Amino acid sequence: MNNNSRNDQKEISIDPWGSSNIEDYDDLFNHFGISKFEHLLPDIPNPNHLMRRGIIFGHRGYQSIVEAINSKNPFSVLSGFMPTGDPHIGHKMVFDEIVWHQKQGAKAYALIADLEAHAARGLSWNDIDGHAKNYILGLLASGFDLESGELYRQSSNRRVQDLAFELGIETNFSEMQSIYGFSDNTELSHLQSVLTQAADILYPQLDQPQPTIIPVGPDQDPHLRLTRDLASRLRLFSVTEAYASFESNDLELIYLKQAFDKLSSKKTPLNCNDVLELLENENPSDENLIALSTKLQSASTEVFSPRIRIINHRATSQLFGELASRISEEKQVYKEHMDIFNSSYMAIDDIVREFEIEHGGYAFYPPLSLYHRFMSGLTGGKMSSSIPDSHISLFEDPESGYKKVKASTTGGRESAKIQREMGGEADKCPVYELYAYLLTQEDDSYAQRVYEECTTGTRLCGDCKEEAANLMREFLKDYQQKIKEVEPLLEELTLRTHPEDSD
Repeated sequence: MNNNSRNDQKEISIDPWGSSNIEDYDDLFNHFGISKFEHLLPDIPNPNHLMRRGIIFGHRGYQSIVEAINSKNPFSVLSGFMPTGDPHIGHKMVFDEIVWHQKQGAKAYALIADLEAHAARGLSWNDIDGHAKNYILGLLASGFDLESGELYRQSSNRRVQDLAFELGIETNFSEMQSIYGFSDNTELSHLQSVLTQAADILYPQLDQPQPTIIPVGPDQDPHLRLTRDLASRLRLFSVTEAYASFESNDLELIYLKQAFDKLSSKKTPLNCNDVLELLENENPSDENLIALSTKLQSASTEVFSPRIRIINHRATSQLFGELASRISEEKQVYKEHMDIFNSSYMAIDDIVREFEIEHGGYAFYPPLSLYHRFMSGLTGGKMSSSIPDSHISLFEDPESGYKKVKASTTGGRESAKIQREMGGEADKCPVYELYAYLLTQEDDSYAQRVYEECTTGTRLCGDCKEEAANLMREFLKDYQQKIKEVEPLLEELTLRTHPEDSD
C-alpha cells in the first residue's frame, strides 16, 4: 500500500446520509476492498462514456456482469433514489447507468426510497410524492424501458417489506451501530429503513436468483457490504473454493491457486508444508500472508489439492444428505460440509442453488456494485439536493441553469496571464466535470479537447463557462421536452401515493 503513513493518521468512514466528499478515492480501494474498474474495460462491449472516462472508477464483482453480458445470460440492474428534492444533473448519471445496463440485456429496477426519506430525513409524504413523480419522469426521459424494467416505491411494495422483516432476523442493533454509527437515540424507523434498502437490493432475485449490479456513489457502500453479508446468511448452503481443511478469503485463495499451479507439475501429492515453504520463500515480508501461513502450518502434512466446498448453514441433516446424494462427482462428506473434487465451481454452484430453491431457500447471489465519482457542486464540495446553488435540477428553467454555470467556481488560476503560462486545473474544476459527465455525452474527442485546452492554457475560464452554460441551457431544453413526451407513461404505472395523502 502506497498510503500507509497517511491512512494510519485518520479513520476512514463513509456515511450514506452525510454530505461529505471523498477526498482520495484510493482510500476506498485500500480500506474497503473496492476493486479498480479500468482493468475490465477491454472485455466490456460498447462501454459508455462514464466507463471510458474513469467516472465509473470501482466495483465489487463486476466480472460476473461482464460475463453475463457477453454470454447473454440473465442479470439485473437496480438503483434507488431518495426523493428529498427534485432529481439533478448528478442523478442523471445514475439514470444513464441503469438504462445502459438495460440495453445490454439486464432486467432493470429503479425504486423510490420513500420510506428512507420519511424515516432518515423526516420529509412529509406530500413532499415525497411530488419529488417521486419527478424522479420517475427523469428515468423515463432518460430511456428507461417499462417493458423490460420495473419502477416501484418502497412503501407500496409488500414483497420488499416482507423480505426486510426476514433480514431483520439476521442482524442486530450492535451490528447497525458498528456499520452506521447509530446511537441509543436513533429512531427504530431509521433502522427499519436500512433493512428495507437491503431488501431492495435483493428484490430482483426473489423470482430468479441471478447476478445483480447496483450502480451507486461510494457513500452507499455500507449498504452494499451489509446486504452482501445478509444474502449469505439467508443461504441454506454456501459454495466456496478450498485447498485443504481450512477456509480462506478471496486474497488467500489467489495465493493458494498460484502456489498450486507452480508446485503441482513438480510434485504429487502436495502437502500444506510444501505450499508454506514456497510462499515464505517468495513473499518473505508480505503481511497478507501472516494468517494464511498460520493456517498452512497448522495443517502441516495434510494433502493440498483444489476442491469445491459446500457448507451447511441452515438446512437439516436430512436435507444436507439429500444434496450430497445428488452430486455424483468424487466427494468427501463430513457432518456439516462436503468437499467435491475434479469439478468446476460454476457446475457445483448451479446444482446447489437449484436444490436450495426446490426446498424453499432464497439462493441469493451476493449483490455486485459499481461505483461512480461524485459530481462536484457548482459552488464547490459535493453536489447536494439540499444546497440549491450547488446543483442544477433536471426540471430547472434553462435560463437559470445557464446562470448557475456562469456563476460556478472553476479550476482556473489567479489570472489569465498565469493560466496561459501554467494551464488550468481541469481535474479540480466543476465546469470541466459538466463537460466530462454530461454535456459532451458520447463525444470523447470533445471532452478531451476541452481538457487539453484547459491544462495547456489555451482555454480561459470565461469562454469555457460561456460554452458550458450554453450547452447546459440546450441540454435542459431538450431534456425537458423529453419529459413532456413521457408524461403519458405515468398513467401506465401502478405507483401510488402514500395513503395519508389521499384525503
